[in-house]
Amino acid sequence: MKAVIMSGGFGTRLRPLTCNIPKPMVPMMNKPMMQHIVELIKKLGINQIVSTLFYQPEIITGYFGDGTKFDVHMQYRKAEADYGTAGSVRNAADFLDERFIIISGDVLTDFDLSKAIEFHEKKKAKATVVLTRATNPLAFGVVITDNNGKITRFLEKPTWGEVFSDTINTGIYIIEPDVLQLVPYQKEFDFSKNLFPALLEQDMGLYGYIAEGYWRDVGNLNEYQEAHLDALDDKVKLTAEGNRVGSAFVGSNTMIETAIENLQGKVLIGKNCKIGKNVKIFKSVIGNDCVIEDGALIRNSVVWSDTKIGKGAELTSCVIGKWGTIGDYATISDNVFISDKCIIGNESKLAPNIKLWPEKEVEDGAILTRSLVWEDKWLKDLFTDARITGLSNIEMNPEFGAKIGAAFGALTGKGKTILMSRDSDNVSRMMNRAIMCGLMSAGVDAGDLRAVSIPILRQELRTGKHAGGIHVRKSPFDKSLTDIIFFDAKGKDLPSGKTKSLERLFFGEDFPRVKQDEVGGVTFPERAQESYIEKFLSTINVDAISQAKFKLVIDYSSGIASTIFPNIIGSLHAHVLSQNAYLDAKKLTRNAEEYDAAVDQLSHIVTSLGYDVGFLMDAGAEKCFVVDENGKFINNDRLLTLVTYLFLSAYPEVKKVAVPVTASAEIDLIAEHMGVEVVKTRDSHLSLIEAATREDIKFVGGTRGGFIFTDFLFASDGMYSVAKILEMMALTNTRFGKLDQQVPKLHMNKKMVHVPWDKKGKVMRYLMKETDNQPQRILLDGVKLVLDQKASTSVLLWPDRAKPTFHLHAESAEKELADMLVAQYEEKIVEWRDTRD
Repeated sequence: MKAVIMSGGFGTRLRPLTCNIPKPMVPMMNKPMMQHIVELIKKLGINQIVSTLFYQPEIITGYFGDGTKFDVHMQYRKAEADYGTAGSVRNAADFLDERFIIISGDVLTDFDLSKAIEFHEKKKAKATVVLTRATNPLAFGVVITDNNGKITRFLEKPTWGEVFSDTINTGIYIIEPDVLQLVPYQKEFDFSKNLFPALLEQDMGLYGYIAEGYWRDVGNLNEYQEAHLDALDDKVKLTAEGNRVGSAFVGSNTMIETAIENLQGKVLIGKNCKIGKNVKIFKSVIGNDCVIEDGALIRNSVVWSDTKIGKGAELTSCVIGKWGTIGDYATISDNVFISDKCIIGNESKLAPNIKLWPEKEVEDGAILTRSLVWEDKWLKDLFTDARITGLSNIEMNPEFGAKIGAAFGALTGKGKTILMSRDSDNVSRMMNRAIMCGLMSAGVDAGDLRAVSIPILRQELRTGKHAGGIHVRKSPFDKSLTDIIFFDAKGKDLPSGKTKSLERLFFGEDFPRVKQDEVGGVTFPERAQESYIEKFLSTINVDAISQAKFKLVIDYSSGIASTIFPNIIGSLHAHVLSQNAYLDAKKLTRNAEEYDAAVDQLSHIVTSLGYDVGFLMDAGAEKCFVVDENGKFINNDRLLTLVTYLFLSAYPEVKKVAVPVTASAEIDLIAEHMGVEVVKTRDSHLSLIEAATREDIKFVGGTRGGFIFTDFLFASDGMYSVAKILEMMALTNTRFGKLDQQVPKLHMNKKMVHVPWDKKGKVMRYLMKETDNQPQRILLDGVKLVLDQKASTSVLLWPDRAKPTFHLHAESAEKELADMLVAQYEEKIVEWRDTRD
């Protein structure tokens, strides 16, 4: 005989456990369910197996291969579409040239199927359905047989009114090869719905054999839990791998530090695990390569491989997926199902009966009372500054867009107008329209600028005709993310007070809908781009740039600037070679490798052609990056220094500029030499914008490629920055390479140190105490210590706003000193983080 394993199941009812694997590969007692079926088939003396595949086939083929390591010969047949149960087996007709047994790869059973085969042979059946008794037959096919075992009635998933028997179809069939001739090739055809009724109608010999033993369709999450408990109670005969240690079975290379009596009931622990001191495990399964730290308590739970359970964590009747992290002293309650790569923070509590889809993170100390599916995010804060960021078409979906639009509309007020803009990405287009729907439901009109840059949106908001603005874009840092950015009526980033109010409205859903005759409308403002260009050219020294006859390369990053800046740069009479000067939504985000490749290409073109400068603009047209005439890429910190020097050299009447506290002390050296005051700001775009609104400040520079020239706009604009830099180069008759040699240089070393959210405050407390007597301590954004002003030696430490991270910058005229300071303060941060108060 041969065997067919039906292994194309999606496992929808087992989600979130099956988000990343097909149902037959879900582990049962630390083996894929399908492996138990292979072992069952081997007991029949059958070693020729074909597996029918459909969903995530590579995971199954990658695990079983050709079957050699399981002492069988395994073949595969992958369906190009869902052809049903019988249709998928029909694809293997070339292999099935003799009697064969069909069994699902996602059931748990210890039936002695040799007796079923004997029954089939004795009855000379064409097909035999293996049957069992069930207390609740509703979810299965009910089968009625006569006294001879011949099937007389077959009802697939009946209603209670159709439950004429408690004898159900187990999905295990013994079939003669000629029966497959009744199954059409590559058409949807099912055993229960089509083939068996046909055999009944033609009286071809369809029999049912009632098997003795254990059988369970692991069809949902509770069945999965129950199946494990049955296995641990020895209700089903499965081989538990490992050495017997008390009541536990322990895999090879596993180290157990807890007392053996702390392992109670049948416990299965996989290979290469580490079980810490005072750990207590009751009737549970622990996968391979797991770490259970000291004092953890695990009851009636299943923990998949490569998972870490923190100190003192408590798990009760739950399932934890692969590659997960359960934080110290976290509590996971009954019927909680956590998918792969989830992070559960320290001291967090998960209430009963919830599910977490893959890669969800619950923050330290959070109390989670609802499920987190693909669309959800568990965050204490919706906003990062004036921006909301989420997974494209998952967290950033139309429902979310309409809801946040309605909340912003309620905050703005009925009868007002909100200006909308976006980039060229389709998700951005979708979210833009969804947000407009929400605004309209709150009685707010939406002015749709469509695809324009943020600087153009800001300029249009400055006209005073609108109550605020929203821009939607693909994240410039991650292709899978979408950003929604909010602006006030003056075009500035929405301040934190307003974002908090918007959060309260959103989470509380406390925003009214207007009457049907008060629903807002949509307008399309005209001349926004024309007005922008007019203002642009009126504040640039066009003659100076034209006379310089610059030769430059511009990489537009396939972004929005490519639709408008060529018209502007043409007015400056420069010789321009353009790269990626077209809209391409797929290229709006560059990863580090793509960014470096773009810089290398820009550098190569500049040096090959002997051009004066190369500019790389971000896709959103807010920032620019520079390659000098020698092809050298100027890093962001150094670029801020050089652009500041250019500005002060070109406009000597300026006596005040602003930069963030994170900027290099090189700027302080320049300012001191030129008699200019440097105003320091916090390291945020909103803080830079606030500085730009001051009458006495004409230039504000950022450390991420953004520059603000306040005569034009109070925010960074990549297109204007390119033109202004050309103007300053023309007025000073210099180039960046030459400038880089002239301007003083310092050495800056940067480091990021992991600090959990709940430890950030403690680290800052220790830092403040440590530096209490420091004579030059600047408390603007984090803590900056000026250790030696003459040598420009300083250390800056501050916690990240969006990540569990501390930033550490050390700068000095001596590289060795900067490196030493970073190492010294990194050690201090780690010590403060790990100290128990």
